[in-house]
Amino acid sequence: MKQKDLYNQFEELSEKLGIRIVKGKGDFIGGECTLNNEKVIVDNKLKPMEHRLKILAITFMQYNLDNIYVMPYLRSFIENFRSLDL
Repeated sequence: MKQKDLYNQFEELSEKLGIRIVKGKGDFIGGECTLNNEKVIVDNKLKPMEHRLKILAITFMQYNLDNIYVMPYLRSFIENFRSLDL
């Protein structure tokens, strides 16, 4: 699966969970934060796509995805980061 397709799958997953992905540019890593009592994932568009996907995987592995349909490739991608025990 292409990186852009994988990123799109993360966007769909965030919609299912009711989490907004905010895209920005700047001197920051990215990740989950709370903004006005709403959980958001901040995505740094200046970072390489590999980094952006890693941040999304690490963020989503914190959620219980057992009862949510996640494309098998995306679930595997997230689980690979869980096995790294970050």
